[in-house]
Amino acid sequence: MNVSPVAYRYARSLMQLAREKGVMEAVREDMLLVASTCAENIDLRIMLRSPVIKADMKNKVLGRVFGGNIGHMTERFIAILVRKGREGILPQIAEGFQNVYRMEHDILMAEVRSAVPLGDEARAQVKKMAEERHPGKSILLKESVDPSLIGGVVVRIGDEQVDASVSRRLSDLRRKFSENPYIPEI
Repeated sequence: MNVSPVAYRYARSLMQLAREKGVMEAVREDMLLVASTCAENIDLRIMLRSPVIKADMKNKVLGRVFGGNIGHMTERFIAILVRKGREGILPQIAEGFQNVYRMEHDILMAEVRSAVPLGDEARAQVKKMAEERHPGKSILLKESVDPSLIGGVVVRIGDEQVDASVSRRLSDLRRKFSENPYIPEI
């Protein structure tokens, strides 16, 4: 998800406040919950962006969705967003918070796509490879299954990608075979 500069400003502000109040980990957990809930529920995202739905109704819905599952500071932060008309960027703020947290704590997100779910041994190998390429950083794996890879894995960390998939190897072979090495003599 692309995070706007405004969302990053709100995320940094929330992080600074959480740090000052000593509730950083609790707010981080809240933002993980907000991000995953918004990602899974398209109706919630539509409601947040809708200019037709009034702020008090949005507060009620958000209270019912997150009430009791998030801390007081996060509840108040969300209420301020709604009051300021910025609730539409709540998913971006939650994602931005996670990004800023990972940067400050030297945690890299490794996006791993594989043809089948990774086993413990394969997961450990991918994590070890990522740690060797990025010493001193903690690696957090975000796994997804993509059957079109046929086999193997594709690992992306930031702008770096390692493609060890069968589909890429087949594509390379296809390209090599399509080149005509035969040069006729005239």
